[in-house]
Amino acid sequence: MTTKELAFQEGGDRRQALLALLRELDATGYEFVTATPSTHARVISRPDRHLARSLRDVLGWSLPFTTNIVAAEILHLMDAAGVIEQRSDGLLSSSVRVSSARGTLFLHSAYPTVEQDAVFFGPDSHRFADLIVARSPALAPGARILDYAAGTGVGGITAATSQPQAQLTLADINPKALFLASINAEHAGLQAQTIQATTPADLPDTFDLIVTHPPFMIDTESRAYRDGGDLYGARLSLDWVVAGARKLAPGGRLILHTGVSIVDGQDVLRPHLEQALPGLGCSLWYHELDPDIFGDELDKPAYADVERIAAVGACVTRIDER
Repeated sequence: MTTKELAFQEGGDRRQALLALLRELDATGYEFVTATPSTHARVISRPDRHLARSLRDVLGWSLPFTTNIVAAEILHLMDAAGVIEQRSDGLLSSSVRVSSARGTLFLHSAYPTVEQDAVFFGPDSHRFADLIVARSPALAPGARILDYAAGTGVGGITAATSQPQAQLTLADINPKALFLASINAEHAGLQAQTIQATTPADLPDTFDLIVTHPPFMIDTESRAYRDGGDLYGARLSLDWVVAGARKLAPGGRLILHTGVSIVDGQDVLRPHLEQALPGLGCSLWYHELDPDIFGDELDKPAYADVERIAAVGACVTRIDER
């Protein structure tokens, strides 16, 4: 673990300040929907968007600000949480953003998300949450739910909110993500166990519901929240579904949201899942949710063979009670 990661987690005071910040924002009616990075860049490049004029500009659009823009109580909580950064031009900026999804606020990394350990939240997070609501089965009280590659925890929080007395586990390779996700879960009224893990196979238990949203881009900088590996970015999606299927309790379900490259008209992920899952005693439901996302990525050399990137959802159900 790096010094930066340790610094980000140190001290309960910082955690309590971030939790109080979410509560204060809720009380003010704060809402912000995070767009894709390309949309974000276009909006803040406008001549009148170079300096924050509102709280949404500060904590949503990540614009530089002066202290008179932010209410004193919120400014105090941001300072206590250590998220105010001094810029070389004398202005201030926030190292976190706060976005809303399905009526809940989520802490995540400020724009631009260039750090290796950035905690990402965006339009995919909304699709993921909606898929979970649509495809989650009714579970018995106390059911075990795992959000693998939790990031902000939006998947696990969405899943656990609708299940009585659910036991929620948030797992991620990134300590910063676990720190923020645990705060987001507590703000949503949930207790969650956090585990640092590199694959679902690292988890000691089986689960009644697993939700996962793997990185799926071809990322030359190999950022953990973004790089999906080979198979045109689908490798982690394949590997995590296979590993997660082995962690399902009898009758358990895994819900996947990811992006898939379409090459010569063919989905590069689906055939691999269809081949692997029957041998694991699992059935597959698979659906293309959005036929064309992140089209600007196709300009990059790594995507030279790719026609489009589609958002897909999959449900894997354990039917074999071995």
